[in-house]
Amino acid sequence: MHLARTAAALWLLIGWTASLDAQAPGAGRYWGQWRGPEATGVARHADPPLTWSETENVAWKAEVPGRGSASPIVWGDRVFLLTAVPVGDPVPAAAPEAGQRPGRQRAGRPGREARGGRQDRRGRGRRPTEVRRHQFVVMAFDRETGAVVWQRVAREALPHEAYQQPNGSYASGSAVTDGERLYAFFGSWGLYAYDLDGEPLWEADLGTRFMRNAFGEGTTPALHDDTLVVAWDHIGGQSFVAAIDARTGAERWRSNRDEIDTWATPLIVEHDGRAQVITPALNHVYSYDLESGDVVWRSRGTTMNAIPSPVHADGIVYVTSGYRGNNLQAIRLADARGDIADTGAIVWELDRDTPYVPSPLLYDDALYLLKSNDGILSVFDAPTGSPHYALQRLEGVPNVFASPVGAAGRVYIAGRDGTTLVIRHGPRYEV
Repeated sequence: MHLARTAAALWLLIGWTASLDAQAPGAGRYWGQWRGPEATGVARHADPPLTWSETENVAWKAEVPGRGSASPIVWGDRVFLLTAVPVGDPVPAAAPEAGQRPGRQRAGRPGREARGGRQDRRGRGRRPTEVRRHQFVVMAFDRETGAVVWQRVAREALPHEAYQQPNGSYASGSAVTDGERLYAFFGSWGLYAYDLDGEPLWEADLGTRFMRNAFGEGTTPALHDDTLVVAWDHIGGQSFVAAIDARTGAERWRSNRDEIDTWATPLIVEHDGRAQVITPALNHVYSYDLESGDVVWRSRGTTMNAIPSPVHADGIVYVTSGYRGNNLQAIRLADARGDIADTGAIVWELDRDTPYVPSPLLYDDALYLLKSNDGILSVFDAPTGSPHYALQRLEGVPNVFASPVGAAGRVYIAGRDGTTLVIRHGPRYEV
């Protein structure tokens, strides 16, 4: 299935949200956060189409101003999206200050510099020399019609850093909602809470991040009951994980750590009556107690540029990364206390063909992994690590940054050029 490439737009496919189960509870019925209600990439109550085009099986499409990599979220009759809109004339980008200079490591595919600034099919880009003032915008659309219900400028500012083209944006983290409040995180440009009618409730400033090689920021907050958790890893100052009171914006705790840039969204899971916050990073994978911020356990780190978000089911957390190495750890929470590296808490591991940017899809007992940013798919039995099939090349989808999603017994994999491949969910590869 091919979606024609268009200007920045929001598409709603017939059946993607229109057929949600009316009997399902709100948290399971709607797509209220990055990677869906279970943070696994699965929409259990949706039945999206198998085929579509610019005119077929599209309920509506709406132009979106500016630029952003944020995923839309859905709650009730609203679709929420974040974007960053340039305003004014370009000015020279500031050079990194001493102590904030990006490392000289060779950059990865999301921002590897190309000679002369030209971009190749993998989406490599170069550090821009100019930056423009931006408005950081929160938008709400009517789910039935696509009409803009409300639009708010959370902040207008001249960014302290530019980002590499074409991969970055100033609105790369996704919004999250609990059905009462909407939370919009623009990283260095603030964390904002609104009611679902767009009335501002509070805002919080966590500081300024400086990212290597102008990769830009792109972490989404995790929400559990009345607590938001933000991962704040960067090269320009103290890295930390912070818990925020979702009702007021007040900081509940902050745990400093010695880590460089990460982009992975934290995962919050309930185990043995306590909520844990799992955050991957280069040196360690950490689990924090949600209430206190104390470290519950830690394991070996992932690879550099920890981007994929962890997933969890049946007491096992799956953490993966795939730049400058390959790493997947399946961690059994019942056995995880203290330093768990090289212990039985790690049920199985993988040291090859793991994803760089796309997060894994955990659909029932099947774990779907893309190789790096390539259209090459492996599927494993999640509890055991036994492969169902491996290194299957995806026809027509050679390059993938988006995370796969599952619905109605199908898996949807979107390529960089707008092509989406739909395969059958299961132990055998079938388009």
